[in-house]
Amino acid sequence: MAAMLKELFGNTLLTKAGLKPVEEVLAEKKAVGVYFSAHWCPPCRGFTPKLAEMYTSAFQAKGMEIVFVSSDRDQASFDSYYAEQPWTALPYDERDLKAKLSKKYKVQGIPSFVILDPSGEVITKEGRDAVMKDPAGEKFPWYPPTAAEKAKLILDNIGSDLVAKTGGKPIGLYFSAHWCPPCRGFTPKLAEWYKEGLKDKMEIIFVSSDRDEASFNDYFKEMPWLALPYDKREAKEALSDACGVQGIPSFAVLNPDGTIITTDGRSKVASDPKAESFPEGWLPQPFNDVNDDPSPLNEEQCLILLGGTGDSEAVLKSVAEQYYTQAGKDVDSMPIRFFSGKAGGVTEQIRKLTGVTEDKLVMLDIPDDGGFYVCDAEKLSTDVVNQFLSDVAARKVERKQLLK
Repeated sequence: MAAMLKELFGNTLLTKAGLKPVEEVLAEKKAVGVYFSAHWCPPCRGFTPKLAEMYTSAFQAKGMEIVFVSSDRDQASFDSYYAEQPWTALPYDERDLKAKLSKKYKVQGIPSFVILDPSGEVITKEGRDAVMKDPAGEKFPWYPPTAAEKAKLILDNIGSDLVAKTGGKPIGLYFSAHWCPPCRGFTPKLAEWYKEGLKDKMEIIFVSSDRDEASFNDYFKEMPWLALPYDKREAKEALSDACGVQGIPSFAVLNPDGTIITTDGRSKVASDPKAESFPEGWLPQPFNDVNDDPSPLNEEQCLILLGGTGDSEAVLKSVAEQYYTQAGKDVDSMPIRFFSGKAGGVTEQIRKLTGVTEDKLVMLDIPDDGGFYVCDAEKLSTDVVNQFLSDVAARKVERKQLLK
């Protein structure tokens, strides 16, 4: 058993036969599911019996163990809830380990199901969706598709005939529906940008979430681009999953080979309507304006320059580039996200939550129960920024709490 698993779960786990050493409980397992749940949570109470059935009928025999990590409010609630579960559990009194696990896997809500390999590395954080789509465990242990596999899946679901109509250009998948007010506001803007030059850079395909074909037909009349046929509902779902669509309107942009350039095409095209910086400028960037896309704030440690000058912004961007290079130029692999905090709605909200009214460098750590840290240096340099990050990691900077 990998040392990482012992580091994650401590020395012992609770089993139906009492406390046992972690190395004994998880020995020779092919996958470990970390199940964040609580009895007081209605969605958890709905999911737990389904997961238990899948575990006992399929997953356990395939070599999977599940570790229940409780968000219950007291030992008695934990005991009652765990009595319904057929797997092992992190002992309830290991609250520090529970908090570390929640932070490590960026658990924002429950139920959450993270699946690890035998060495303790993450297979997928979307375990709940994975098992619900595969209750018999035919795809166990649910490794996500590689970029090449995902690209093939995307092109296969668009269909060869429709792909041929894009003329070898990059493809923008526009997920939208007539019943959605933000979509009806965005569609005419996108149509205008398309006619004024965007069409020279990419072809757009409408992927409909309309509720019936008549609505689809009426809505598509307003669009000057292509569309996935409405009756391809399974293809629509597969494309939504592959592009990580959480809500509409959503605009994902692909290379001609199906690999993803960005799933945040909506903000990219809004700031660059003619795609003059495309494709390089549309790739995920290591340094961004927090007002454009604040979604990482809830999931990552984020370093934000509130206000500041062009010189201080250049310093922070330089540090961001260092982290980007160290992460193999993969933004998602960066342990810290970097932002400018120019005037805007998100910046003002951060100022209210932190109480920081001056131009300051602030580290937000919302996954750590709403913590934040302030750099008091009057002038920024790369050395100052890196020292601040080092001091935060070493707990040498005062941890402050976001206001409510």
